[in-house]
Amino acid sequence: MVLVLSAGLLYPCLSFYLFEPDEGRYAQIPREMLTRGDWIVPWLQSEPYLDKPPLFYWLVMASFTVFGFHDWSARLVPALAVQACVLLTYVLGRRIVGERSAFWGALTLTLVPGFLGVGRLLVLDGVLTLWVTLAHYCAFIAAQGERLRWRWWIAAALCCGLGVLTKGPIAIILLIPPIWVHRWFTRVNSSVGAQCVAGAEALRSPGEPRVRGFDDSAPATPPCAIGMLGWLAFAAIVLAVALPWYIAVCCRLPQFARYFLWEHNVVRFVQPFDHDRPVWFYVPLLVIGFLPATLLLPALVRFCLTNRAETSGRRCPGMGFCLLAGGWCVLFFSMSGCKLPTYILPAFPPFALALGCFLARTPWRQSRWTWGLAGVWWCLMLASNLFLVPWYAEIKSPMNEPEEMRSFCQDRAVPVICFPRNVDSAAFYLGRSDFRTYRSKELGQLLEELDRNPRTVVLFGHRNSLKTLENRLPPHLCFVEANEMGLCDVAVIERRHSR
Repeated sequence: MVLVLSAGLLYPCLSFYLFEPDEGRYAQIPREMLTRGDWIVPWLQSEPYLDKPPLFYWLVMASFTVFGFHDWSARLVPALAVQACVLLTYVLGRRIVGERSAFWGALTLTLVPGFLGVGRLLVLDGVLTLWVTLAHYCAFIAAQGERLRWRWWIAAALCCGLGVLTKGPIAIILLIPPIWVHRWFTRVNSSVGAQCVAGAEALRSPGEPRVRGFDDSAPATPPCAIGMLGWLAFAAIVLAVALPWYIAVCCRLPQFARYFLWEHNVVRFVQPFDHDRPVWFYVPLLVIGFLPATLLLPALVRFCLTNRAETSGRRCPGMGFCLLAGGWCVLFFSMSGCKLPTYILPAFPPFALALGCFLARTPWRQSRWTWGLAGVWWCLMLASNLFLVPWYAEIKSPMNEPEEMRSFCQDRAVPVICFPRNVDSAAFYLGRSDFRTYRSKELGQLLEELDRNPRTVVLFGHRNSLKTLENRLPPHLCFVEANEMGLCDVAVIERRHSR
């Protein structure tokens, strides 16, 4: 059921104009890498782009190789990743919280717009969420027993390594703290497991089978000791997966190590140089992104905090781990000075699985209102994905008049300049990789560049940028043509005579 519902919301709804700036950038980079035949260094507008590792680009390159250069073939990668998260929440969630809870968790994850609606967009966070979610689930399963389950532990390490190869050390940061805190908390409160077993047995329907090894509760015993050997093996596997590319790119571009590992991971967290948002930034995003499940938040809080024996016995360590994993993700990015809405996408699967535990253990699962709201909400999301999002993407796209844009940019002898930010979606659709970008603080350099060319096409990434440039143009540089195209204005500037 969740396979069909999630597929219906994803795959018929992938073909619409790329959003700027992120989707345009993450479509253009794999295109340039594939065109160059370079699988080591990411390229953007013929310059090395060192902000992110390459696994996401490799997956999009593979999709381009099979299906060609299309916006939908690029979005197929994150769409497959978020649907895999839904399926893994059910398949592995059965081992963590039980069959019924896993079903409700996967159904919740399918219906919240903050996950499927955002995760299918062409950004790295959907693929990162897949690896982090799988690593969380596998690590929890590996430690639940008398001895460490090495196959699950190795799988968790492999997924963590793939996460590092997708977006850097953030995959390790999101994984290790909730594992450590949950192990400590469960050992201190080992009696929770026994309460959970009793509560789950009371909830079991006659004839309902157990999932092998786990059911609606985790084992009553504390998690096993991982030990130094386990952690060393985990670190070795992560390094074996991710380190070869890091070494290869540093050999070709030695500046990568400082630029990516220091500036884009440490400095950007402590002293943000962009996307500076308040600490409460993610609270309204979670409230909106988890609709309609947000309506159950008061009841969920009471369920988690009550001391009544008949209610506390229905909770289980798996639910606690999910709340820890999702909560740590939100807390970590809330502490960061640099915030984007998609950063907390890895919090959605564990939060949804925890909510599934609540629904499976309360009368809400039997309410006709719950099923009715789920059906209506799925239809609303489908309509939004099929009509509203493509409409919005078209009116915002610089390619909403493709033939006119091609008439401006088809002559490759005429340079195309973006101001004050990249317009990479236009480059992707036009098949070009020679756009140059000047920021607002580089206005003087832009004027010098315009003075060197008899004719230049300028794409303005902000609405007021055309006026800004027009007011600074010297008399011998003038606009000969201008047009408004969705997100950006387009203008042709000619040099009338030399100074």
